[in-house]
Amino acid sequence: MRADIAAQLDLDPSEVTDGADLISLGLDSLRAMRLAGRWRRAGARIVFAELATEFTLAAWWSLVRSRLAEAAPRQEPEQAVDETAPFPLTPVQLAYWIGRGDGQVIGGVGCHAYLEFDGSGVDPERLEQAVRALVARHGMLRAVFHDDGTQQIMDTSPWPGLTVHDLSELGDDAAEHIRELLSHRRFDASRGEVFDVRLSLLPDGRSRVHFEVDFLVADVLGLQILLKDLARLYLEPGTPMPALACSFPRYLAARGEERAARRARDQEYWRGRLDELPGAPQLPLATEPATITRPRFVRRERWLSTGAWQRIQEQARVHGLTPAMVLAAAYCEVLAAWSGEPRFLLNLPLFDRDDTVHPDVAHLVADFTNLILVAADLSEPQPFAERARTLQSRFRADARHTGYSGVEVLRDLARNGEHTGAPVVFACNLGTELIVPEVREAFGEPGWMITQTPQVWLDHQINEYDHGLHLAWDAVEELFAPGVLDAMFGAYGGLLEWLAEGDWSAEVPGLLPAAQEMVREQVNATAGPVPDGVLHGGFFARAEREPGRVALLYDGGSVSYGELADRALGVA
Repeated sequence: MRADIAAQLDLDPSEVTDGADLISLGLDSLRAMRLAGRWRRAGARIVFAELATEFTLAAWWSLVRSRLAEAAPRQEPEQAVDETAPFPLTPVQLAYWIGRGDGQVIGGVGCHAYLEFDGSGVDPERLEQAVRALVARHGMLRAVFHDDGTQQIMDTSPWPGLTVHDLSELGDDAAEHIRELLSHRRFDASRGEVFDVRLSLLPDGRSRVHFEVDFLVADVLGLQILLKDLARLYLEPGTPMPALACSFPRYLAARGEERAARRARDQEYWRGRLDELPGAPQLPLATEPATITRPRFVRRERWLSTGAWQRIQEQARVHGLTPAMVLAAAYCEVLAAWSGEPRFLLNLPLFDRDDTVHPDVAHLVADFTNLILVAADLSEPQPFAERARTLQSRFRADARHTGYSGVEVLRDLARNGEHTGAPVVFACNLGTELIVPEVREAFGEPGWMITQTPQVWLDHQINEYDHGLHLAWDAVEELFAPGVLDAMFGAYGGLLEWLAEGDWSAEVPGLLPAAQEMVREQVNATAGPVPDGVLHGGFFARAEREPGRVALLYDGGSVSYGELADRALGVA
């Protein structure tokens, strides 16, 4: 275990002492997940969440040693699975499936990712062959979603073949039209429409590959696998890829018994916390979410330089924080600056694929996502490092109970009465590149991208590359008051720059722009004389003085003060 940790951190094993804080040595959550998977494959019955409570080798060895004794005598036969039969949706898939329906608040959209790659010389026939090979390799690209809430992998896909848009004689407006057509599509999953690949031929020999997938059949890591596999199949058309010997239904069946045991235990934990969980951040909205029938997401993005990101990671190690929790705490600071309530829920997607089920699980495309709801509390002023440690402690405590999904917790909250849910998302994908070099070689540079998720207001996505940290906010633009998202995203970028240079033992600098602070002061300036009596007293005094005076005009008539007073008293 010492050698495994040292290899992940590129250290000499002697530097990994028994009691050393592994976070301060550079360990992050993704590397810890990889270690947990490696040790599970070696026979330790552990899950990552159990490692997330204390980051020292001594504590981890104590846990693993106790679980090795449990694991040694168990020889479980492989469960027979009919991989052609319908099988249930996971809790997150079910939420996506319900949320895509019309009539849901901020619904009527699929959980959908759309990407463009701009290059030159992409061959249409070769690309179509690569896509068909990709469909043959990954069963979930052939999945159909039935009305009874089940899914089924079919032998074939309804994908019609490669659509080629010849825009070589047209201008940029035509390319924008294609983007508008594809970027917010809601696939008909009941027919097996879950992905599409198209090609646009642009002026001057340029090409654009359009790639989109419904996250009913993939997660972020699955998207990376799809793009990487498609690039390899395109670059090496004569070289077959090894077949996958595991499928998503087989995976879910293999984990069923363990999931059931964890779910019962963790359900009790979350139900004991329902009364203390806050709602969504109270952000300045321009309209009620229920009034938006076809939400459209708009992306804001920026890069954090490699140097600034390295300095933030160094500071995180000094303070015993994971880089992911530093970014989450910064996000919460910005949300709190614009929220009318300093306590709110943050929705965190987690990777939940267990590659000990089968070696091919690491290469499988499916939605392995789990959700955890983390309660952020910024009621009291705190130095940033202390704020981040508080959030990290809350996350670690809750991460031990992910057997009961955040989707199920939200259902419980809804049953208990009015609850605003958790529509603000923090999706942190550190430690792995979404777009690997083979994809750039095959199709060109990533250009435009957007994601959308039903019942989500704001989705913050983070991806790490050699040349910096990519930060993106995808939000339902019309939901927010004008200027709010731009100001929030600008403040977030400024806060990260401050974290690269500032003193984390101090509170973060003011985030609200002066113009918006002035607006708040004006609308909240309610001081003034308060009249005596009750609010309706003036009305009845007028009715007594002038009962015949017209109080209301309506189409076809009028009502006097005296008549209205009589009617009101009659109702009372």
